[in-house]
Amino acid sequence: MLDKVVIANRGEIALRILRACATLGIKTVAVHSTVDRNLKHVGMADESVCIGPAPAAESYLSTPAIIAAAEVTDAQAIHPGYGFLSENADFAERVEQSGFIFIGPTAPVIRLMGDKVEAIKAMKAAGVPCVPGSGGPLGDDAATNAKIAREIGYPVIIKAAGGGGGRGMRVVHTEAHLNNAILTTKSEAKAAFNNDQVYMEKFLENPRHVEIQVLADGQGNAIHLGERDCSMQRRHQKVVEEAPAPGITPQQRADIGRVCVEACIRIGYRGAGTFEFLYENGRFYFIEMNTRIQVEHPVTEMITGVDLVREQLLIAGGEKLSIKQEDIKITGHSIECRINAEDPDTFMPSPGMVKRFLAAGGPGVRMDTHIYDGYKIPPNYDSMIGKLIVHGRDRETAIARMRIALGELVIDGVKTNIPLQQRIMADGGFQAGGQNIHYLEKRIAEQREKGIGRG
Repeated sequence: MLDKVVIANRGEIALRILRACATLGIKTVAVHSTVDRNLKHVGMADESVCIGPAPAAESYLSTPAIIAAAEVTDAQAIHPGYGFLSENADFAERVEQSGFIFIGPTAPVIRLMGDKVEAIKAMKAAGVPCVPGSGGPLGDDAATNAKIAREIGYPVIIKAAGGGGGRGMRVVHTEAHLNNAILTTKSEAKAAFNNDQVYMEKFLENPRHVEIQVLADGQGNAIHLGERDCSMQRRHQKVVEEAPAPGITPQQRADIGRVCVEACIRIGYRGAGTFEFLYENGRFYFIEMNTRIQVEHPVTEMITGVDLVREQLLIAGGEKLSIKQEDIKITGHSIECRINAEDPDTFMPSPGMVKRFLAAGGPGVRMDTHIYDGYKIPPNYDSMIGKLIVHGRDRETAIARMRIALGELVIDGVKTNIPLQQRIMADGGFQAGGQNIHYLEKRIAEQREKGIGRG
């Protein structure tokens, strides 16, 4: 069992990690920037260390500062949460080299799955279904690239090998635009990820985003905890997530889950992870693996009863996976709405003072947030300030509970996207379920034309 953990993150996920540590009697060290000294988890942690000024590059992205915090507090391990350094293989390597435990996969596995080209090769070798594509990085010969595109069939999408989070992608519908798209994406990838390798895939025009949650101990044991549907997206960023995914049958879940488990064992995966798929016409196509805890992990926790962060801590402490696949029972339906401090119509960030915060309540309602009355949201970080999660015996009940909870939730002093989330819950297409990843953006555009949601 771990004795003391550095929480190398901020906001709601830092508080979530602290609470999981508390259930296991693990001491916590909160690292924070100068503008985050009043974060809730900083006051609750056993110890806290300021690691730099507000800019993330000088604090939460500073490997030396985080490792120094672990050294001066005699911590054993570092939990990176999500974002920041959570999927940085070099950071994981430095943590381990410095004598600490990185709460996540090994650096080689992070590196493998972070390179989208190599990840796809590894998944194909493991039997995971992948999108038809180039099978490797594209070269500089335009004629060869055009031939690959014709074999795949237009439209195609050019992706940066080191990309992620919706960045480093370009859709091409005709051969006339192919070469320029490849050159532009390579240039952008070099600037954004210091890696100009790009690859090509078939562009699925109406897919859903369905992902599989896994846990593995790195000792030959792994399980899956079902799927989540994250198709409600804007600019490739998730807005609403739910579990289980509408329309996925128990047999489909078992089949794709088994393949993911086998892949985990094959690559020696350790910790919590997510296999992300595009799902179209009843088929799954692997796109990437997130080698960390996900923002949307609570919906899986709500339908399985498994504390995923607690399991991360136990695995990092050297324990074998105590949960067997047959222990996982999916009960009811769960929905998560991301609550952002932003204008619900223009989506511009809205930092500032939270003058009044009233959390929603009632049966099956959970609010993961770090804000409180008087908390000042800084302009330096992501605008997400919380996650509202509900659970019900079925999807209809979950939607009804979310609509009530959104109506109860009060955050005064800053603008939030609560009105947008309310419109989504009231939307007939969402209520029907099974919409594709383009649905929300189209609905937002349609509503803007009608003047809905303005003012």
